[in-house]
Amino acid sequence: MRIQTIRRACILGTCLAAIAVASPAMAEDAAADAAGSSDAEAIVVTGTRTTYNNSALSEELIADKSPVSSVLDIANTLPGVQVQEGDAFGFDDWSTAFSIRGFQTNLDQQQVGITIDGLPNGGSNYGGGSKANRFIDTMNIRTVEVSQGTSDIGSLSNEALGGTLNFVTSDPIDDMRVRLSGSVGDYEARRYYGRFDTGLFLNDTAKAWISYSHQEATDWMEGSAQNHRDNFAGKFIIDMPVRLTGYVSYDDAHEDNYDQMYTQDQYAANPHNDALGGTWTGVPVLDQNYRRVWSTLRKNFLGYLKAETTLFDSLDIKAAAYYHDMAGRGDWAPPYIVDTINDGTNPESELSGSSHSNGYQAWWSTLPPGSTVPPRYYFVDASGRQLAPAADCVSPLVDPNFNPACYPAGAIGAQSYRHTHYRKDRTGGTLDASWKADLGMVQNTLRGGLWYEDTNRQEWRDWHNVTDTTVGPAYDSMPYWTQYSRKYPQDTFKWYVQDTVEFGPVTANFGAKQFVNHVERIDLFGQTPDTKFKSTSDVLLSGGIQIEPMAGLNVFGGYAENFKALTDAVLEFGNADLSQLKPETSENWEAGMRYENGWFNASATWFKAKFSNQVLFVSNSGVDGIDYLGEGDGKFFNVGGIDSEGFELLANVRPTAGLNLYAAYTYIDATYRGTKDLIAGTDDDKDIIDGINAIAGNRVAGIPKHMWVLSGNYRYGPVSVGVTGKYTGDRFVNSDNSWVAQNYFLTDLNVSVKGEALSKALKALEFNLTVNNLTNEDYLGGISGNYAWIGARRTTVFTVTADF
Repeated sequence: MRIQTIRRACILGTCLAAIAVASPAMAEDAAADAAGSSDAEAIVVTGTRTTYNNSALSEELIADKSPVSSVLDIANTLPGVQVQEGDAFGFDDWSTAFSIRGFQTNLDQQQVGITIDGLPNGGSNYGGGSKANRFIDTMNIRTVEVSQGTSDIGSLSNEALGGTLNFVTSDPIDDMRVRLSGSVGDYEARRYYGRFDTGLFLNDTAKAWISYSHQEATDWMEGSAQNHRDNFAGKFIIDMPVRLTGYVSYDDAHEDNYDQMYTQDQYAANPHNDALGGTWTGVPVLDQNYRRVWSTLRKNFLGYLKAETTLFDSLDIKAAAYYHDMAGRGDWAPPYIVDTINDGTNPESELSGSSHSNGYQAWWSTLPPGSTVPPRYYFVDASGRQLAPAADCVSPLVDPNFNPACYPAGAIGAQSYRHTHYRKDRTGGTLDASWKADLGMVQNTLRGGLWYEDTNRQEWRDWHNVTDTTVGPAYDSMPYWTQYSRKYPQDTFKWYVQDTVEFGPVTANFGAKQFVNHVERIDLFGQTPDTKFKSTSDVLLSGGIQIEPMAGLNVFGGYAENFKALTDAVLEFGNADLSQLKPETSENWEAGMRYENGWFNASATWFKAKFSNQVLFVSNSGVDGIDYLGEGDGKFFNVGGIDSEGFELLANVRPTAGLNLYAAYTYIDATYRGTKDLIAGTDDDKDIIDGINAIAGNRVAGIPKHMWVLSGNYRYGPVSVGVTGKYTGDRFVNSDNSWVAQNYFLTDLNVSVKGEALSKALKALEFNLTVNNLTNEDYLGGISGNYAWIGARRTTVFTVTADF
């Protein structure tokens, strides 16, 4: 479909939304309808009755997102949650950032846990992690559950300092069904999806589904990216005395990245484009910013099997086993060749396409690794001999090494295509048991569990010669240099126990948990010494109480200590001193209330969190721009932390049949804490402490004080219209609070029409129009490391779905 047609459809959809909102609601018995559809154990949107705050997405809020979007973006309407991605389709892990209550996951830090159907995702960092969108297709999601702050004691994550996002896949349905879906949209977006549900079989004890989807799009800035993703998935449930649930997913994604805005002036000068482009110039210093060489490639396979049963009517047992394999790569094109072999005046071996060297080379390895910049060259002559710039060449805007005008006529740019490879496989198992005892007026539940995971991660970096820089980025298949290769074996063990007492309207619990992690570094080139460390938490305590003084009202409060194990990232730097490094910890308090009466659900929660022992890495490198070689080691410190306090309000109303209204407001006061720790070391070390104390009291970069969401969804017969708006307040981009990302308000529109409204022949079809950022707002999205990404422009997607 042409873009003009899509935009006309957008205008039509907006008109339909206005008409639907202006139309008087049908005076049917809405309260009875809403009460009949409510779950006795779960409050729609406001979550389950527990001693900690939690919420989950309703069907209406999920329906407001297009199938081309990422499952991560679906969580953005929940209170306390902030999600930003490079575009409306979720392509580009590099620019993805999300947070809960001041705790963040982005390029620099991972403080929010993610689970898939309750099982760990293996971390969310760019290099070795895999976020939820690597495991689940948007049309296979049932809900997203957020456990803010104190969360569930059995949550399986090594990163859940501030809460956990649990992405729940949809179950197979009871009836046989074939679902086919196709989407087209702005920025050359294309998607098709198919799913087959078997319906009940094996004497109505089993059901299953399998699905496949493919989607692709370019970037929204200048249209040169070649993004695509394929996802295969399947799930089955066998409901016998032992209930078995299995899920498998294979995801293959290629993403071309967006670049950050590095200064406030850069964004002000061009709020719609980053520094990347789609034209290959033949000049390496410019072509390092060719968008197609800024790439993220990932393949993820996840499979699990769960079993659960009840013994003696009092003992609930749940067990699971899972396996995850990830193969990934990150690409860049440095504007030079690393001179790994000293060829003298002969043609350079790196350009031959057959030379291959490992690690630090003999002719410049007399200096300690990391203490100097490896030699490199920037231009060669037609025979492949390296050239030097003219000694008297003055180049005010570009280093003379990079400036073709500083070389003889006919000089050819020398450029590398750098791959950083990531491999990870995880095997794990969980066991959870709950024993319920009736002690007369008191009901007691004793719960305990174990989690064990064995992880093997490998990372290596190789450099390829760009075959002909005058033509394009094609490179030699054989690398001319493999810079490093390391393995990082790791295992995780967690135990937890919790006792819950119910006495009339009062429920109270007390629990304890502990993490034990072992991490190693095995250097396959011997460049850094093999080493290992153990990261063990204290026994972490949690507890809470909830009271139901009247029907529908639930008052709760809780406290929990959380922990993040030291990761293998601290072993990526050979000279880093880890002897005094401690794992990061947090303490979380919250209190609130929930109310439900069938057509009205609401909650209000106060929270406070203290994040301590923040791990900070300070590089010794003085390299300007991108440090392609990772030339500088550095030091790790435990310094300062974050104080976060605020409240969350949420309401979900169904005032009449077919109409659902939702609102959420979050206030977060998140500030940096200083440190009293003194570092026995150089003056530079003490300067770091002074720098941390200098920002104490500043607001945490990337975290707004105010967020609120308003959403309305109205279904009348075969037509459904949904409008969602989210306000994100001012945020600071940097820790010294000198750069403000201005507040913004994004509006999403969704119009859905079942085919029966148009013709009986179209009864099996449903037509859906989704417009993200309807008003085409300019704004900064994800924030990480004192930089920010530009938020996506208006994006329209049209989808047709058929059920047979």
